[in-house]
This record gives sequence, structure tokens and C-alpha cells, in this order.
Amino acid sequence: MLQRIKDIYAYRDMIYSLVRRELRGRYKGSVLGFLWTYINPLCQIIVYSAVFSVIFRVEIEKFYLYLTIGMMPWVFFNTSVQGGSTCVRAQADMVKKIYFPREVIPISYVTSAFVNMLLSFVIVFLAVLTAGWGFNPLALLFLPLIMLIEFFLALGIAFIVSSVTVYFRDLEQIVGVLMMAWIYLTPIMYDVDFIPGQLRTLFFLNPMTPVIVVYHDILYYRSIPDAACLLQAALVSLAVFAAGFLLFWRLDRGFAEEL
Repeated sequence: MLQRIKDIYAYRDMIYSLVRRELRGRYKGSVLGFLWTYINPLCQIIVYSAVFSVIFRVEIEKFYLYLTIGMMPWVFFNTSVQGGSTCVRAQADMVKKIYFPREVIPISYVTSAFVNMLLSFVIVFLAVLTAGWGFNPLALLFLPLIMLIEFFLALGIAFIVSSVTVYFRDLEQIVGVLMMAWIYLTPIMYDVDFIPGQLRTLFFLNPMTPVIVVYHDILYYRSIPDAACLLQAALVSLAVFAAGFLLFWRLDRGFAEEL
């Protein structure tokens, strides 16, 4: 495995090139181009905010701010998992014609989605400032950490779905349905305290629950994240990443034949 990691590092220039190509090509040919980085999440925030603050009347102060803080990390995660499920198949010609560590493909895809999230976080900071909410400088020190934790979680799942989809094409459709349900099982549109006590343990089995809770702690509640919650997010992220990496490593030997 160590040799595999060294091989991936040796192809870091290829990863950089693929990330640039993905970022440039994402909205190529569209009139608004790069502005879709902000328009897509904003449209989702407006819709969910209208539904949950007007119709369901969620009792959270400045709900739009709470929603915005949770939605940006979710958009990155959703993009990484759904798009990651087909990223290897999308590069079938390259996989069949040249040698390179196949892990480069999901790494490049998730990294480009991560860069997109970093850029879209401008919306989060503007929302916080517009709301007059302010920041806790000490809590903000944990923001890069939770972003890194989420990156490895998303990459681990992308390794799993991208490798399995090569052999089981239906997984692409299953992932789409799963992600539609997953967002409602994650405390993005409601506070984790609203979950009944007997169900709270079950909700925390969702690997995105502690991640979103930490984001809200830092940016909405302006407090240092709970150590247990942060530790859970980190351990689950590393476990999923390791499992995904090992599964991808075992399955990639048959990619060329299956594609």
C-alpha cells in the first residue's frame, strides 16, 4: 500500500491538471459560467428556506443563516458522492489506454468539488456578516480542520462508489435516490436537539451528522466544537477513507476489462 501511495504522489501533476480541467470545464459554454458556483447553492437555500421557515415554520433564529451554513458543506458532499460514482467510467478511454494509479481520478474529482466549496463559502461569510452575527476567532481555527475531515470522508465514499459502479452500473441510480433521502437525515434544516433522545444515537450513525454539527458550532453558535463530536467526525472520516482506498485498490485491477 505504501508503494501505491508513493505512485499516487508521483502523479501529483496529473491530479493538478485534472482538477484544473474539471474546474474549467464544469460550466464551459454556459452564459453565466463560473457564477453557477454561487447560483446553484443559492437556489437550493432559497427553496429550502421558503419551505422550512414559511410552511413548516422551523423555530430557529435566522433560519436562512443556519441553513446556509449547513447547505454549503452538503453541496460539496453530494457532488462528490453522486459525481464520484461515475467519475471512473467517464474516463474509460484514459483508463484503457494508459497506465496511471486509478485513484488519481476520484482524487481529482473530489478535489475540484472541494475547491468549488471553498469558493462558494464566500456566500456563508457574507450571510454571517449580513445577519450581523459575527465570528468567534478561536472557533474559526477549527474550520479548516472540519473541512479537511469532510474532504477525506467524501473522498473515501467516492473511492467506494466509483470503483463499485464500474462493475455494478445500477449503483449510479441507487446513489441518486440515496442522496435525496440522506439530506433529510442530516441536521441541515433542523437542529440536532430537535431529534428525540431515543433516535439521536441512530442519527449520529450518519457520518455527516457530526460534520454538520461542527460547522454549525463554529459558524452559527460561534463556539468551539464539542471535542467528542469532532473526534467522532475525524475517526469516522479516516475509517471510511481507509476502507474506500483499500476497496478501490482491490477492484481497480479489472477496470480496463469492465470498461
